[in-house]
Amino acid sequence: MGHQAGVDTMSLMTPLQTRWRNVSPREQRLVLLAGVVISLALLWWLALAPALKVLKAAPLQHQALDAQLQHMQRLQAQAKALQAQPVLSSDETRQTLEAALAPLGSGAQMNVQIDRATVTLKAVSASALAQWLATARQNAHTAPVEAHLLRNPDGSWDGTLVLNLGARP
Repeated sequence: MGHQAGVDTMSLMTPLQTRWRNVSPREQRLVLLAGVVISLALLWWLALAPALKVLKAAPLQHQALDAQLQHMQRLQAQAKALQAQPVLSSDETRQTLEAALAPLGSGAQMNVQIDRATVTLKAVSASALAQWLATARQNAHTAPVEAHLLRNPDGSWDGTLVLNLGARP
């Protein structure tokens, strides 16, 4: 069977070889040149162009991945710093929160019930609120578990924040 397939291929090649010999040398060169051009075009489209595109995009992807890595490392450092902080009792947390409320003046009041503190805000500026939240997180080791805030037309905030005073798990 394998020998038969070889004979068929040879029988197909014979007319082509005969035709090739009958073509003028100029036409043979043009056909060979066309074959080379087509081969080079296929090589470019299938192998070189995709590789060059990846190579060209690599520096931007590398920068993006470096930025993500740096962000993740900063978050990891923050998490380790928070884990290293001592665990505060409910009373220590309450006292720290009360001290942090002082700069907000009469715009903020705190009501404590067992292990929760409800902070009521009236016309507190956004920057003061942000500073207080950062202080609550950093010094009292707590963050709001519930928030109901409304922004006033002047940019200040009204509402309530509920914080958990219990020790961290």
